[in-house]
Amino acid sequence: MAIVVRKIKRPVRAHIGGGKKSQSTKLPRYVAKRPPCTDTCPSSEDIRGYLTYIAQSEEYGRTFEESMEQAWHMLTDKNPMPAVMGRVCPHPCETACNRKDKDGAVSINKVELSIGQFGLENKLALKALTEEKTGKKIAVIGSGPSGISCAYQLVRKGHSVTVFESKSEPGGMIRWGIPAYRLPRDIIAAEYQRIFDLGVEFKPNTKVGKDISLDQLKSDYDAIYQAIGAQVGWSLGLDGEDSANVYTGVEFLYKHNMQEQMNIGDKVIVVGGGDTAMDVARSCKRMGADVTVVYRRSRNEMPAIEEDIVGAEEEGINFNFLCTPIKLQVADGNVTGMTCVRMELGEPDESGRASFSVIDGSEFDIAATSLIPSISQEADFEGMEEMKNEKNWTSIATDFGRLSEDGKIWSGGDVTRGLGLVTEAVGDGRIAAEDIDRFVMGAEYEKPEVMPVINSATMHMQHYADAARNSIGEKPGAERISDFNEYIIPFTIEAIKAETARCMSCGSCFDCENCWKFCGDGAVNKLAKGQHFEFNLDKCIGCSKCMEECPCGLIDMI
Repeated sequence: MAIVVRKIKRPVRAHIGGGKKSQSTKLPRYVAKRPPCTDTCPSSEDIRGYLTYIAQSEEYGRTFEESMEQAWHMLTDKNPMPAVMGRVCPHPCETACNRKDKDGAVSINKVELSIGQFGLENKLALKALTEEKTGKKIAVIGSGPSGISCAYQLVRKGHSVTVFESKSEPGGMIRWGIPAYRLPRDIIAAEYQRIFDLGVEFKPNTKVGKDISLDQLKSDYDAIYQAIGAQVGWSLGLDGEDSANVYTGVEFLYKHNMQEQMNIGDKVIVVGGGDTAMDVARSCKRMGADVTVVYRRSRNEMPAIEEDIVGAEEEGINFNFLCTPIKLQVADGNVTGMTCVRMELGEPDESGRASFSVIDGSEFDIAATSLIPSISQEADFEGMEEMKNEKNWTSIATDFGRLSEDGKIWSGGDVTRGLGLVTEAVGDGRIAAEDIDRFVMGAEYEKPEVMPVINSATMHMQHYADAARNSIGEKPGAERISDFNEYIIPFTIEAIKAETARCMSCGSCFDCENCWKFCGDGAVNKLAKGQHFEFNLDKCIGCSKCMEECPCGLIDMI
């Protein structure tokens, strides 16, 4: 946006028509604001930017395809995997969207999915920021979303990047911990290949600490980013849990995604209420089992993504809330059942969720042909014990993920967060990459200017017409459990246009012309298309009408 302001000293002028208008000491300024969607997006995507770019295609004489391509480049500047993120992100951006205070948040996540699909279908390539090579070498440990995000940002700056992965394929937990019905394998492969095409070297089946030492990496590379994730599942701590038909949630998902044969039988108990528990339960349902989820709190306290809980309910998963296992029944080396006890909720604990206590005499049994505890997970630090803190995670010393003020190792993702979101992992990788780049190039840190965040209370919400939120299509629950194929139905072109048009361009001009139309003193000038407007302060009397009528909250009186 072109913001043109002329500071002029002038007296109070007579108003045409007789009399004088009162002169304010404050004058209008176009002050761009940060939209709450981007403010709450851990990946810091320019959400407003790509939504409005698509929405204004016709107004600016662009084809839909031209706008989608540019939107893809705007999005991938911060997140190189939009087709992945559009399928797995719990979209905290939508929780913050100002549109929710009118008629429902913009469906940002599914527009992102659509932009990601467009990129794949049109074989769009990621852009490097420079063709020059710096000669600096960076090692990345782990190819999950955090590691690959860091590698992407570094390689596009001209650095040489090598990603070390202990498994046979890249992706980390999005490859081995998320089922194919939520995230098809070809989507992961295609979005990763674009990053490798930029020049990132990938070394599979190479476990740092075993196949190559951490000390060797310190010697051979100018900087290291560690993002090993959390791929070791927790057990319940009950006798009999070493039985042949008991798997942790992450173990089950890994074996399943590796296509290993597992005879889970027809009565599966899944213990837990998080995302892994939902992925396990819904996978077992697709394998033909009757599945019961046991969770110690109520449905309201479940940490899993709401969409996945609803999906599990639609698919016929049984839920047994407010109960917890206390004993396993074992016969011939296999668990045959589980004794549970009922719980009652109390005041919130340190996690913010309701505490719970046992109801005496409430024991009951559930039969099982297999048991899959999915209660939590942790990192495998074998060979890298120096990075492990007292809580079995990795501690960071700086806001950029650096382990110490004077070292050359950074870390991010689950291993520093004690589990987190995919979008948080992507953001961690990007932020660390910026700091690593400064470190290896000997540059000083320049603190970026932080724009104020705009909220609906300071916007003119009545300006925006009511427009119902567009929802993504899905196959019925009974139909989709027959296989592991993806069951969502992406937006049509018409739905993409309609949903992007719902973005209110919070804090950024979208050429509504209200400031120009409502100014009775001719103090607002129209500029060339795309440059928006400027104030002529020689004519302005500071009446605030432009500010009051600006829908997006762009104008401040200063």
